[in-house]
Amino acid sequence: MRRRDEPVRLTRIYTRTGDEGETSLGDRSRVPKTDPRVMAFGAVDELNSQLGLALAAGVPEALRGVLERVQNELFDLGADISRPGADGLRVTAGQVEALEEDCDRFNAELPPLKSFVLPGGDEAAARLHVARAVCRRAEIAALRVDGLGRNVPVYLNRLGDLLFILARAANAAAGRDEPLWRPGGSQED
Repeated sequence: MRRRDEPVRLTRIYTRTGDEGETSLGDRSRVPKTDPRVMAFGAVDELNSQLGLALAAGVPEALRGVLERVQNELFDLGADISRPGADGLRVTAGQVEALEEDCDRFNAELPPLKSFVLPGGDEAAARLHVARAVCRRAEIAALRVDGLGRNVPVYLNRLGDLLFILARAANAAAGRDEPLWRPGGSQED
């Protein structure tokens, strides 16, 4: 048995065990790939990939460490989703609190919102907005999983908030105005 802190060793990537539309969960049970649990950890994987794109787009250095930490935590979160009946296996209330602290820290440096913010601005900010939207979808997918521990959807909910704030912070760091919603479209007042 592998220790928790021991790295995973993958010698072969393909297994052929999913060729018939099933996959294994963390407890080694087999389920269809359309199972809500599989859909949820697939959405989390997509979210993690979007964060990788945001990091590759050159997010401000102040955001980099937070996003790298979150990418690692999303692996733990995916593990929690993939293990039926494993409440709080890896994602903890402390990780949710850390996201809240990040929200407060980055939001304190931003001007107050006076309108809805549209996704866009700097490339890194736009990519963080895409990650935020994927995060919201992952949260909804997680809520469809029976018996999932409370920390998983709460973590995703708070992460969606943080990604919104970090997108705003990326625009501010780049000196870009945030695209703001205007009633009636692009008409000038």
